[in-house]
Amino acid sequence: MFPLVEFPQLVEHYAPHFAGVFSEPAFIEFKRYISGLLVSENKTVEGINRLLVQESRNQSSLNRLLTRSPFSLKALNEARLGLLEGAAGMGWKPEGVLSLDDTLLTHYGEHFEQIAKLYDPVEERYVWAHNLVTLHYSDDTTDFPVFFELWKPADLEQIEAGLRAAGVTLKESKQVLKTEAPHKWRNYLLGLWRRHRDQPEVEALYDSKLVIAERLLRAWVARYPQDKRPVTFDTWYTQPAFCRFIDQSLGLPYVGTLEGSAQVVLPDGLHTLTGYAKQLKDEHEAAVKAGERPLFRTVTLRYKGGTETYYADCNTRRVKTFGKVRLVISHRQPDLSDSPVFFIANRLHWQASGILRMHRHRWPVEVYHEEGKAEGLDRYQLRDLQAIERHIALVALVYSLLRAAQQDPALRDQLQRELEFDLEGSLPFWRRASQAHSLWCLALFIALGLAQGQSLAQVMAPLLRAVCPT
Repeated sequence: MFPLVEFPQLVEHYAPHFAGVFSEPAFIEFKRYISGLLVSENKTVEGINRLLVQESRNQSSLNRLLTRSPFSLKALNEARLGLLEGAAGMGWKPEGVLSLDDTLLTHYGEHFEQIAKLYDPVEERYVWAHNLVTLHYSDDTTDFPVFFELWKPADLEQIEAGLRAAGVTLKESKQVLKTEAPHKWRNYLLGLWRRHRDQPEVEALYDSKLVIAERLLRAWVARYPQDKRPVTFDTWYTQPAFCRFIDQSLGLPYVGTLEGSAQVVLPDGLHTLTGYAKQLKDEHEAAVKAGERPLFRTVTLRYKGGTETYYADCNTRRVKTFGKVRLVISHRQPDLSDSPVFFIANRLHWQASGILRMHRHRWPVEVYHEEGKAEGLDRYQLRDLQAIERHIALVALVYSLLRAAQQDPALRDQLQRELEFDLEGSLPFWRRASQAHSLWCLALFIALGLAQGQSLAQVMAPLLRAVCPT
């Protein structure tokens, strides 16, 4: 990456909104760090520090921003959300949806605080990683993370001692698992924890991803008590207790996803959703053949400026362990030849089009996790947990600024005049546009130095030192 001779225009445009979060020296380091996250290919502290020529400082200054600066992550996130709420085209819209998801931040080696060996379904193997849980917002024009938190591995000794102190009986026959099958011992303790977490002293022993998800949603309700927008999530989060928490404790609507093995209660007994969908498909095909009304209706919905078509059955059904819910069975192919997907909602008057549209807005959180990794979400090297959490928060901030820039006509017009091309495109395109503007500023810096009578060697000396420090 070429050196930066000034802060990127996007950083200068939005950074003043965060000045109150930092001390004056830390604010300069904040601008340096997010500049590097925005335009550098090397997202480490060392890589970012080498970029800035005009604000050249010792690498320890950036380290202190992450490890010792007294700024508050809560204040930083409040300022970020405040900026987004007031920015053109951003903020909460009536059709906006919240989604929950988590992602692995993979690293090589175990020498990071609170890292764990976790199963990666993409790699199909266990990897050293942190696990980030995110509550994300999406509407048809934008999306951005709202709240997020790192999951921390269970402290089995603490859980065992806490369960015993709470009067929970641990089977003596299970003690042998500690040494002979540690994974089974962990599952046994966490199973006891789940069954007894209605006791406050037990619940406090461990924060599972579901507990973190509950905390993120509580933070949403505390900040926006009148906002009853829906929450959507995948099969892992679609668990009975979690759905009841959203419905009964928070009073929020939700759209969850079920596996085909879940059971629906019908007049003749329990059926798997897969079996029930096959039965409906047979009835649908018979109705079509007889010229009667089909069971699966064509559903057209708008998403991110386009339209999508589904073929869905929507009815109120009783699903085992979930109770009475609105059940949608959806296909993408008109002949229903593809595998069905199953959604449930706790608003019994909702129709298939609304449920499918809300669930479709779950996808942007996955996009954020992937694009966020391109912005440096998993490219930290500092081992301290506080430093890692601050790095993640600053990556979320840069992602949010890029989203705001897409909707900001003043910033767009300014950059378009200087770069002389249209700034209409995806978030990665806007990141490349910021890189292009920084390259333009570098060219102007060299041209100005030459115009002022400096030799090329004099102009290039600080730039070369930034690229290849001695």
